[in-house]
Amino acid sequence: MKINQDFSIQVLETDVLVLGGGLAGFRAAVSARNSGVEVIVAYQAHGASQYIIGFNAPLGDSDPRDNPKVYFDDIVKGGYGLNDRQLVSVVAEGAIDALNELVSIGIPFERVGKKFVQRHLSGNSYPRSVFHPNGIGRLALKGLIEQSKAIGVKEQSGVKVISLLKDGDEVVGAILAKKHTGEFFAVHANAVVMAMGGIGAIYSDSTYPTDVASDSYALALQVGATLIDMEFVQFEPTVVVHPEGAKGMEMPTAMLGDGAHLLNSLGERFMFRYNPEFGETKIEKAKMALCIQREIDEGRGLPDGTVLFDTTKVPPEKLESYIHHCKRLRSSGLEPLTDLPRIRPAAHSHMGGIKVDKNYWSGIPGFYAAGEASGGVHGASRLAGNGASDVIVSGGIAGRSAASLKKSGAKRNWDPIHHAALEKITSLSNKVEGIKAEEIKKALCDTMLLSAGLIRDEAGLKEGKKKLGDLQLLLNKGVQAKSLPDALRALEAEHMLLTAQVIVEAALERTESRGAHRRIDYPDSDDSSWLHHIGFMMNQGRELNRLKVPIE
Repeated sequence: MKINQDFSIQVLETDVLVLGGGLAGFRAAVSARNSGVEVIVAYQAHGASQYIIGFNAPLGDSDPRDNPKVYFDDIVKGGYGLNDRQLVSVVAEGAIDALNELVSIGIPFERVGKKFVQRHLSGNSYPRSVFHPNGIGRLALKGLIEQSKAIGVKEQSGVKVISLLKDGDEVVGAILAKKHTGEFFAVHANAVVMAMGGIGAIYSDSTYPTDVASDSYALALQVGATLIDMEFVQFEPTVVVHPEGAKGMEMPTAMLGDGAHLLNSLGERFMFRYNPEFGETKIEKAKMALCIQREIDEGRGLPDGTVLFDTTKVPPEKLESYIHHCKRLRSSGLEPLTDLPRIRPAAHSHMGGIKVDKNYWSGIPGFYAAGEASGGVHGASRLAGNGASDVIVSGGIAGRSAASLKKSGAKRNWDPIHHAALEKITSLSNKVEGIKAEEIKKALCDTMLLSAGLIRDEAGLKEGKKKLGDLQLLLNKGVQAKSLPDALRALEAEHMLLTAQVIVEAALERTESRGAHRRIDYPDSDDSSWLHHIGFMMNQGRELNRLKVPIE
């Protein structure tokens, strides 16, 4: 399908455009629509939200000592002090209200009588994760989608975001494309909420679905937003390697709170070596991942570079409450009541993202961000169970904030706005020769795992920077794109490469170890020099500028 600057674009009008089809996106869409404005939610797929097991809410149903203040302190401690306190307050104080809103639209949570059952996840002082045995992600997403339809939110599904529309300093919509039909849409909006997730599958060993591919960050940079904390990549500590059929599935740290053990090849519960009082519990994820990796690196792992996750120590009635995990292990040929899955850390989520204020405004007129697209709340490491709390709370606030934005009333000359937004996709299109986008992606993902993985040093990061630079030169020469799907893959590769470069630059800059950023050449934390965010903006020449951003 030939692409040129004269192709037909269907124009849609709305008050709020939400980009993203996961929990953050649909929560924002419902919130904005309930605020009385017209809303369109546009997405390619549903991202990682459907795999969420539960989320933190400091109800005190399991332990009356829990409350939002304790939760606040846990988030800051788990983030190694790098969290923006205003955002931590928003999540800590808003989680219970967000839970009640989900309950009000019929989302089921496990209860005993009127009280919620709460699991104890790593890094949390008390049990505070509310859940459903089948996982809350699919149920909550299904409920929010049904709610959005019932109240009149309009959908554009199966679309890829080409570019954001910008008029002067304002973000005023986005260009969308359906790769299989060749349809293009220009959605004009008073405000845009970015909720398309984080880095996604930018590492070759990743738990994230392929539809999350760093678009949020690249698109945000292109309209002038600031990215912060990009060096902090969360490696999920307990990701299944064996059995093969369950490979990539996360074994929940809540199961460790229910009695599961981690064992090395010697049969030792090695976590007591690193966390003498509590072993596998009361330790945040980034630290646990490093402990597991150390066992493997020092030769106490199994031959395939794993350790054992002993599910047999969980009381059967509690083990069976993890319905999805037990079902998948059994369908892969492993009986969790008697056999032990093998696990190791894998790239998972991201602490960084678009810098926002307490209203989830990016500082760019008309542009908001929610969920993993936004940064600042988690600091240097994300508390277990807080990914879901973040997306559910931030989605609601971002949607309301976007809906409250006063309309500018400006008459816009849309033709040059469309033309500028389509410039990149047209430049990538109709190229017969050149490297394939998938080759760039594979090389990029391999480079990131090797150079900017769980454990880093200056030499590895500099080598990674050089390799990414070489890939950029190849991309600049031209990516093979004989069709619209090819051009969209090329655009995705460009977004992934830009994001990877920011991560490596930030990791090189931060000459300390903190949370999920572990430098073996700088093993200690240095609050006097590094208790601030490293930020990046893109100037008009498309060059990245590094910033020192204070904690708010």
